[in-house]
Amino acid sequence: MIDHLDHLVLTTFDEAACVDFYTRVLGMTLESFVGGTPPVERKAFKFGHQKINLHVRGREFEPKAHLPVPGALDLCFIASVPLAQVIENLNAAGWSIIEGPVLRTGATQKIRSVYVRDPDLNLIEISEPA
Repeated sequence: MIDHLDHLVLTTFDEAACVDFYTRVLGMTLESFVGGTPPVERKAFKFGHQKINLHVRGREFEPKAHLPVPGALDLCFIASVPLAQVIENLNAAGWSIIEGPVLRTGATQKIRSVYVRDPDLNLIEISEPA
């Protein structure tokens, strides 16, 4: 019945720090769009064929999760470049790797991963096929 993930929603305490991390550090594209109830201007991070919609804590859009809180996500992204380049980019951006590279089990195959935390302390896993 379900084919793929279209988007997810990330709730942040600090919009500027969040935008910096997902655009400068991870290389996602920031987009603005009109949506929600009532329709208002919103922000999202685009990558591949997916996006992450952004909510700011206390100013979430309706409808929303029952308990939207910053720091509750554990996300795994498959990199578009080799993991060695990901590590170089993280180091150049001054972003600490908290674990890895390590071997993990992905949705379709084994993956090699590094772990970082975003500004809201969400756990971000960045991987390549093993």
